Amino acid sequence: DQFHDKTPYTIMFGPDKCGEDYKLHFIFRHKNPKTGKYEEKHAKRPDADLKTYFTDKKTHLYTLVLNPDNSFEILVDQTVVNSGNLLNDMSPPVNPPREIEDPNDQKPEDWDERPKIPDPDAVKPDDWDEDAPAKIADENAVKPEGWLDDEPEYVADPDAEKPEDWDEDMDGEWEAPQIANPKCETAPGCGTWQRPMIDNPNYKGKWKPPMIDNVNYQGIWKPRKIPNPDFFEDLEPFKMTPFSAVGLELWSMTSDIFFDNFIICTERAVADDWASDGWGLKKAADGAAEPGVVGQMMAAAEERPWLWVVYILTVALPVFLVVLFCCSGKKQPSAAEYKKTDAPQPDVMDDEKEEEKDKGEKEEDEEEEDANEEKLEEKQKSDADLGSASQEEEEEEEEEDRKPASEEEETVNRSPRNRKPRKD
Repeated sequence: DQFHDKTPYTIMFGPDKCGEDYKLHFIFRHKNPKTGKYEEKHAKRPDADLKTYFTDKKTHLYTLVLNPDNSFEILVDQTVVNSGNLLNDMSPPVNPPREIEDPNDQKPEDWDERPKIPDPDAVKPDDWDEDAPAKIADENAVKPEGWLDDEPEYVADPDAEKPEDWDEDMDGEWEAPQIANPKCETAPGCGTWQRPMIDNPNYKGKWKPPMIDNVNYQGIWKPRKIPNPDFFEDLEPFKMTPFSAVGLELWSMTSDIFFDNFIICTERAVADDWASDGWGLKKAADGAAEPGVVGQMMAAAEERPWLWVVYILTVALPVFLVVLFCCSGKKQPSAAEYKKTDAPQPDVMDDEKEEEKDKGEKEEDEEEEDANEEKLEEKQKSDADLGSASQEEEEEEEEEDRKPASEEEETVNRSPRNRKPRKD
């Protein structure tokens, strides 16, 4: 019944989002041992970018570790994002300075803290004209040809009509709105021509004496230092005011924000094990439910429609280049395509015909040799059966078998009319 929003706290720790400012607070209230008053001590801002933890809509674990040596660590999802020491990295410092400036000390009236002063011996030159203007009209300027002196830059809109609900008694006399004079669009200018202004070479401005070093310069005055009457030294700020409750300070207009699973303990290993058993399971579930790469790309394109153009170019450009590369090679006509037409063909066709002719002749020679070998084998077999043929007859027959075809037969065989058709 005594725990409410005004109850003093010992430690304030956790995330805080204000507009586009993302914070992770660590504040503790330190008791002044001399006065008994409490003062808030704020940890420095972390260097890590915290925006992702506030915008990714995932479960996160925030951890604060305080050690007996006054060191501290701040972790998000078991990753250190900030660290320091309670004695050195809190603002304002836990311990006040030993000396302070004397509030009763006053600067002497004759104290001169001007490093530079105007030269007291300097004299303004006689030809110095302080009244000369900074800008003068350019006397060498010439009015451009075609300048319309009698035409105003703006004229009343001829197409404008007075509104039907215009009340001259209430609204005054109606006047058509002004528009740019259409006659001035093609001309170099309209209205009264004036010479342009240029810097005045004789302008010097207000004369001032030059600055010189101040011989009486005494430096910047500071009040003297005195011992701090409120000085104390607490070397163990880790020993904070005891607390017995945990509260949530919430002020949010964002829905679907939940908090659970708070643990305070003296052993870090216990907290790590407890985090693995609780937050670790939620992290695994978030990873399983997280969409794949394609799903993430589609979701990003829904928020940023211009990404569709990037996706299309990324996919279409490589496909176009591959098609262009494959289809750009010069196609050589095949022999089969030449056979489909009676039109004159390139010289390569004559070469092919010569090759076919030589091949046909070679095949005929091979057939003739095979025929001669067959005759020889038959003759030898016949000689073996008879056994009584004379040696002279055998020699004549062998000579006859080995003798090449007569010139007449050879001429007939090689005649184009008697060639066998070539099989392709």
